[in-house]
Amino acid sequence: MRFHFHMVMVLILFLVVTTILRPVTAITIVDIRKIATKNNVTGVFVFGDSSVDPGNNNHLATTDKSNFPPYGMDFFDGHPTGRFSNGRLATDFIAEALGYMKAVQPYLESGMPRAVNLRTALVLHLQNVLSLSHQLKHFAHYKLHLGQKIGMHKTDDFIQNAVFVLSMGTNDFLQNYYVEPTRSAQYTVEQYGDYLISLLFGYVKKMHSLGARRLVVVGVVPFGCMPLVKTLKGVTKCDNDYNNVALSFNRKIIKALDTLKISLGMKTVYADAYSVIQRAIQNPKKYGFVETSKGCCGTGTYEYGITCKGLDTCADREKYLFWDAVHPTNRMYKIIADEALSSLITNLFI
Repeated sequence: MRFHFHMVMVLILFLVVTTILRPVTAITIVDIRKIATKNNVTGVFVFGDSSVDPGNNNHLATTDKSNFPPYGMDFFDGHPTGRFSNGRLATDFIAEALGYMKAVQPYLESGMPRAVNLRTALVLHLQNVLSLSHQLKHFAHYKLHLGQKIGMHKTDDFIQNAVFVLSMGTNDFLQNYYVEPTRSAQYTVEQYGDYLISLLFGYVKKMHSLGARRLVVVGVVPFGCMPLVKTLKGVTKCDNDYNNVALSFNRKIIKALDTLKISLGMKTVYADAYSVIQRAIQNPKKYGFVETSKGCCGTGTYEYGITCKGLDTCADREKYLFWDAVHPTNRMYKIIADEALSSLITNLFI
């Protein structure tokens, strides 16, 4: 069985995205808007996975879709949008908190904007088969077209004041190392982590050359706790070996960011996605969860995407951490968004 984690590049104008360190209650929404305005935050570019795709896969030639029930059953009209969730994503909640829109609109539905509008959210989604180097080529192409619409001077200013979010590692380990035999034959798992970090340096340097000055790198999640992973491993609890690999790689990311901050002069932040999910798993009552070991769709042990299509779901989605065997519920995404908002502002701008 192959893991399909979609490679996504997300542009959300005047949107501040995922650094998961402190709860949103530490700073008010009014304060967030004032700080973002003071620091001239113009947008966010996110290179990530299906956790931030609002439905661009609907328009791509891929079987990795979720534009069918029961996906979207808790969205505003109960209609599946292509989000891998029963409702909204963390980026949707963040957009709403900033006062712009309740749901981010997919770029492939909107097309290239006729003008940069700070009250618009757009998403450019790339197929999961594209490497990050290819995604950066697409970003360079987008930058060129944006320059033709608003001028290169404004485009350069826009990009330099934007926040870049990079999420890599989960798919690299789960699919490219543990499933595909090539990399595991070449490297030990520790060596493979070092190899990925060498790629990270190259990606960030390319981002910098394209104008990136503010960077958030999202750490690898505790993928040993995913229901699908546990099913394939034949265990009922989180797989410690897999989670230790994630922790080791996250330490490498933190060290790499310290180096990049000095060598490139960028503002960098490490987003601890691992810890926020682990806290919810270890202390579910604190977050209002009853079930954290399996998903809500079907048996909750292996179904996601097309294998979840048309299946029955749990009665109370608010009590589940996982929606399907890979992706969080609307409720978990809200927790992530609440913890993300203040911390990004605090760590990048204060």
